[in-house]
Amino acid sequence: MKKTFLYLLIAGTLTSCEKFLDTESYDKKNTGNFPVTVADANSMLTGVYNSLSAAISNPQHSHFYMAELASDDRFGGGGENDRDMQGLDHLMNTQPDRFLSFWTARYQGIFRANTALETLDQVSGWTNEDQKNQVLGEVYFLRALYYFELSQLFGEVPLVTSTEVSNIPKSPADATYALIADDLQKAIELMPANPYTSVSAGHATKWAAQALLARVFLFYTGYYNKTELPRSSGGSVNKAQVLQGLEACIANSGHNLIPDFRNLWPYANQYTKQDYPYAQQNNLNYAGDGHMETVFAVKFGTLVDWGDQYILGYSNQYNLHFSLRSNNGQAATFPFGQGWGAGPVNTSLWNEWRQAEPNDIRRTGSIINVATDLDGYIFGADNQMEETGYWQKKYIAITAYDNGNLIPSYAILADAAPADYQLAHMQDLVLIRFADVLLMHAELSETATNLNRVRARANLPAVTYSLAALKRERRWELAFEGLRYFDLMRWHDAVTELAKQEGIAIRNKGIETQMRAFGGGYAARYQATGGFWAIPTSQIALSDGVLTQNAGWGESTHEFPGW
Repeated sequence: MKKTFLYLLIAGTLTSCEKFLDTESYDKKNTGNFPVTVADANSMLTGVYNSLSAAISNPQHSHFYMAELASDDRFGGGGENDRDMQGLDHLMNTQPDRFLSFWTARYQGIFRANTALETLDQVSGWTNEDQKNQVLGEVYFLRALYYFELSQLFGEVPLVTSTEVSNIPKSPADATYALIADDLQKAIELMPANPYTSVSAGHATKWAAQALLARVFLFYTGYYNKTELPRSSGGSVNKAQVLQGLEACIANSGHNLIPDFRNLWPYANQYTKQDYPYAQQNNLNYAGDGHMETVFAVKFGTLVDWGDQYILGYSNQYNLHFSLRSNNGQAATFPFGQGWGAGPVNTSLWNEWRQAEPNDIRRTGSIINVATDLDGYIFGADNQMEETGYWQKKYIAITAYDNGNLIPSYAILADAAPADYQLAHMQDLVLIRFADVLLMHAELSETATNLNRVRARANLPAVTYSLAALKRERRWELAFEGLRYFDLMRWHDAVTELAKQEGIAIRNKGIETQMRAFGGGYAARYQATGGFWAIPTSQIALSDGVLTQNAGWGESTHEFPGW
């Protein structure tokens, strides 16, 4: 039998499924006798969710990581041998299977979702119809999310809607987005309209589906120059329908803005703030994971090590990668801890933000200026590359003192996290925040009310709506949350904005230099690829050429040569 890419993928999935379904092997568990109980259904749903955090165990090859380092607001960073980081910034490849772990995790999640959709009807014992519909709605939401992330990363991808093994080519973008729209509409219709609670923060809700549908609509219609989002069942989703969903989310979800933007981020936590003057002086108090502004987030567990993470869970490896390289990350840079030094902030973001909004508390609430904020920062530590003197402070290791001893994360005290600087990060990765819901509504309605609601939280004056004002507000409010790159793509601003990175002052291993072009430059690389990335070469080989490589990839000139 010919082993197609999907065959091998699904075979690997079944091996992992054995762990989330039961301790029994697959010669005892099969779709004829599983799932049959509500407990089975919840176990199956947990398996679908598992793919969310599975990709983060190998973060530098993931959707969020790419979106951050490829955007104009951050550089690649890392050490002199960290070409994976720097290659992302320059829109260049570094290895044949660059995104294989992400591709595998997402198709694994899709396979599990397809299995659930084919078998959940055989479950009995539901407490009520809402309980069943909630589980089904979450499955549809997750399949839509997984296909959306694959589509944003790769453009056109194989569209697999059943558990039947097949070797299929990439589907047109219209077909994939039509399935995404259908899945989200089903999720919205199925899931009950329960208001937000902190307990539900790790699960998809009707409100999360409405928000994700708006994000999908904005990206698809913007990037592909469309006016409506197709549906695979027929018809389409128009702007008025998306707005109606956002308005329901805003009015009925129970989500709201946290009163102080800076309380969204862990540097304000109770274990750290007593020793952090910025948090003390501004009377900050971290809202914690699962707060009311979280519409949908990836959760992380404390039972994590370097062993079998399918059983033990995952830590937030983005916090490790985006932290300061060793020789920094200690007492002199408190409370910002040690990691791999990925994603130095582009100096232009700090300067443009300060010029446009000099009184915006979000700037110093989002960015570390090492010259003024840290006592003893070392430039060039551990051969840091593409260094600017600015770092983001939303997803970064936050240290604390325990009886006078510096520990690598406050989560060791707050969450009983492992006392290991590589594994101690439990902070939720918030994929959809209520502020984004408000800004998407402002953009789609072309009105300023919700835009100004976001600005008012930052003590900024109201503005008249314009697309330029909306773009600025999204950049400031949502910086470092994995959205900027895709905003540039859908607004068709990427060529211009990405090219501005060339010539920015940086330091490589402590030596002053300038960011320079590779592969013909940022504009040339974006124009060649359309902003999409290379499909893993092994998957093309396994398909016997049924899968084809994306434009702008596959030649030696597309490989990042290093500094």
